[in-house]
Amino acid sequence: MHTPFLCIFSKQNRYLYYKDIAMLRHFYTCMLFTVILAVVLFTSCTSRTITGKSADTYVIMLSIDGFRWDYAERVETPGLDYIALNGVRAKHLEPVFPTKTFPNHYSIATGLYPDNHGIVDNNFYCPELDATYRLGDMSSIINADFYGGEPIWVTAEKQDITTASYFWVGSEAPIKGIRPTYWKSYDVTVPFEDRIDKVISWLELPSDKRPQLITLYFNEPDRSGHNYGPEHPAIDSIVKYLDSLVGDLINRLNKFPSQYNINLIVTSDHGMTEITPERYVDMTGYVDRNWFERTHGGNPLLNLQPKEEYTDTIYNILKTVENISVWKRDEIPARFNYGNNPRVMDMIVLADSTWSVGWGEPTGSYYTGGSHGWDSEMKDMQTIFYAIGPAFKENHVHPPFNVVDIYPLIVYILDLEVAEVNGKLENIIDMLK
Repeated sequence: MHTPFLCIFSKQNRYLYYKDIAMLRHFYTCMLFTVILAVVLFTSCTSRTITGKSADTYVIMLSIDGFRWDYAERVETPGLDYIALNGVRAKHLEPVFPTKTFPNHYSIATGLYPDNHGIVDNNFYCPELDATYRLGDMSSIINADFYGGEPIWVTAEKQDITTASYFWVGSEAPIKGIRPTYWKSYDVTVPFEDRIDKVISWLELPSDKRPQLITLYFNEPDRSGHNYGPEHPAIDSIVKYLDSLVGDLINRLNKFPSQYNINLIVTSDHGMTEITPERYVDMTGYVDRNWFERTHGGNPLLNLQPKEEYTDTIYNILKTVENISVWKRDEIPARFNYGNNPRVMDMIVLADSTWSVGWGEPTGSYYTGGSHGWDSEMKDMQTIFYAIGPAFKENHVHPPFNVVDIYPLIVYILDLEVAEVNGKLENIIDMLK
């Protein structure tokens, strides 16, 4: 990390005896040069951007939702291959539990596990607010009280780094009273090409308005993975299309002057696995839903708040049911880093890998195609990480790491002061030059 130079003059230099006028002129010439240099340094130190690495460094992070770790191995992906050859590729990226969209995107943003940032599922009850957070419910999405931790854009804005977000979990809420300087309300109908156009236009702004950190989100191939399942040929087609967009983004970024020092991260939140109605556990076949104060979540993870008098009955019954696991809060495996937050209920049920769980008989196509949310160590839940730019090594394959490590990575590249996080810089430092 860079440390600014400090020019220190000793007291002796205040009192010099000059034997002739030539020496005096030489002294004044040197002093004039020193004053000019000091003014230049002072001006640069008080500008909008922070000195050091962050002064001319940019980070653009693209999340391609639901991009399983092996999708790029099934088809030709020249865009991602270009990044791997000229930058960094992780063997795989491990999501946090539960392996769902909102918990993981917010973990990427904050460097915290869901237990610590509070977005414990896509749908959960918050007892301290007596309110429910729901994916798709704008009133909860924009309510900053639901969001703990400090997202990377808040960290940056607090340190005078301009940021922008074209869709990211949490970016629409004034967390700690701060949003990105530029942000968008989520609109799934906006074409991906238009989102890239906006990123480029942000980078073309004057330097005092230009964001140095930009987050960008694509909702594919997650949507197609849910609809068709991860093994369907439609996934290969959408992966090729997404890769072409990555290639287009790279080409357009490469046209900016080298002094921009643009670093591009391409990542995702989770993978995808096949599901079928034949591998489904109907909770109503074992327990009465009236035995619960509340039930939240959705396949494959259910958060349950039993009525006190039914707790042991429910637990003992569900322990005998095949193809699901049931845990009381204090029994949840430690490696899940899940269960200490009061938004996690007193009992959780998790379907076994490739199995589904819910209330009532399957209807329509809900339990067909693909899904995610299982154990983060399950191979199909693993996802991707690629990065390229002056901060990163070239042709480097990095060992697997967790999504919480991305926050300290960005903080390091932009030379920011880090908030309290679970992610560890030592897990990713070897990918940097």
